[in-house]
Amino acid sequence: MPFQKVQTEKLSTAVVRQIEELILRGILRPGERLPSERELSERLGVSRPSLRDAVAELQDKGLLTPRAGSGVFVAEVLGSAFSPALTELFARHDEAVFDYLSFRRDIEALAADRAARLGSENDLAVIQAVFDRMASPKRRSAQDDAELDAQFHSAIMDASHNVVMLHMMRSMFDLLRNGVFYNRQVIFEQRTSRDALLDQHRAINDAIQARDPAAARSAVVAHLTYVEQALQDQRRADRNARIAQQRLQHETTSP
Repeated sequence: MPFQKVQTEKLSTAVVRQIEELILRGILRPGERLPSERELSERLGVSRPSLRDAVAELQDKGLLTPRAGSGVFVAEVLGSAFSPALTELFARHDEAVFDYLSFRRDIEALAADRAARLGSENDLAVIQAVFDRMASPKRRSAQDDAELDAQFHSAIMDASHNVVMLHMMRSMFDLLRNGVFYNRQVIFEQRTSRDALLDQHRAINDAIQARDPAAARSAVVAHLTYVEQALQDQRRADRNARIAQQRLQHETTSP
């Protein structure tokens, strides 16, 4: 008969599995500091030696990293998605920018569909909370608006409950935050764009809260199509401004 003796699991193994699951599900994020050894051992209900064994194993696996005098942190595992050379190549070519937006449109539409169908009440509450901050009349900088935008889309990705999609898109958002693809703040600096973007985010949020997958998917597609057009318009305006500057310089320096 295909039975085997049940093995008693070491406490440190159970701790390793729990922390791995938290990292896998995106609950513990890269760069996040773990609680102190005393606090974490109390939360987990294990001895400090068992916790130390678990932390050492996770460090060997490259999932945790110690920082002298600061504690233990979740390793920066997302940076390996693209090599530095490829990242620089993305930044230099418009083709990569618009392919990135097309990719986001496809993946995030799927994520919004899944969030509407599969997201828990807590997931939807997080999305609503981020949107409420976006809709607040409090004056914010374009940089703060861009950061809230990233948080909103990340919350939808989290609510999709697909760990591969989650980690892949967090890596992509890190590049976006760092301005590799384009400067999001430029779009938020325009009053008309900020109002339009808020309305688009409202449509996405309303569809997810109503658990309407088709509407959520359509709202994301409309939003990112608008972003793509706004970026094309901005680049066209920048190009025209450069040409006008060249004409002015030529006219003022001609004999």
